[in-house]
Amino acid sequence: MAATPHPMTGTPSPWVVRFAPLVAAGGQVLDFACGGGRHARWLADHGWRVEAVDRDAGALALLGGDPRIATREADLEDGPWPYAGRTFDGIVVTNYLFRPRFDLLLASLAPGGVLIYETFMLGNERHGKPSNPAFLLQPGELPARLREGFTVVAFEQGEVDKPRPAVVQRVCAIRGEVAVPRLPA
Repeated sequence: MAATPHPMTGTPSPWVVRFAPLVAAGGQVLDFACGGGRHARWLADHGWRVEAVDRDAGALALLGGDPRIATREADLEDGPWPYAGRTFDGIVVTNYLFRPRFDLLLASLAPGGVLIYETFMLGNERHGKPSNPAFLLQPGELPARLREGFTVVAFEQGEVDKPRPAVVQRVCAIRGEVAVPRLPA
């Protein structure tokens, strides 16, 4: 069966592009709930070793054949945690939220590793999906979850027009205490 184009293939998020340089050069990055792999491809193109995970086998098939990207099909909500005992230099999450696994996700980030997270927040329901509060962040939720053991480098929340109108929350954080974090150019 031929893979159908995934709606999230295409241009990577400017938030990811801006903060990815904080991840160690050549480091291992997890593209969590990767969808069609737009970030996995971009990260691999820029020299990082990438593991892309999603429950959608069709979306993962879009990454098939790229030797720079390891793919893993996994149920990230109900299945066993696929990364027990593993850590990554960077973790990228966009357009995905499942609170019950958030602590496990954070535990998969190595000391000094970089979390780049961007998803929808309360208020997005007026623009369409997601509209279920279970999948919308509360105001300030991401930095509040990163209080202990992380240094928040950047945080934004609010309404955007591109790539489509949405209400989003974004954070970039480093695991560990960093007195003066380096900001990307």
